[in-house]
Amino acid sequence: MIKDTPNPPDKLFTVRPNLGTETLLVNASQDLSSITDIATHLAFEIDGAQRNVALGICRMLEGVQLLVDKALDDAHPPA
Repeated sequence: MIKDTPNPPDKLFTVRPNLGTETLLVNASQDLSSITDIATHLAFEIDGAQRNVALGICRMLEGVQLLVDKALDDAHPPA
């Protein structure tokens, strides 16, 4: 049997090589902010246990956002 296409890559997404730490952290921070906004909006659209889960996700995202922003500040202190 002959395959028409090569084997798929191991991962769906990859990070371009040679991106600097600042670029990676800025993008991670922006993505976290967007995800937090989505989760917050969702949390106020639902009730009960699902709302508690969504709010818990929001809190975890806020903590990760703080870690990424601190790493960004440490790597490249604001002027």
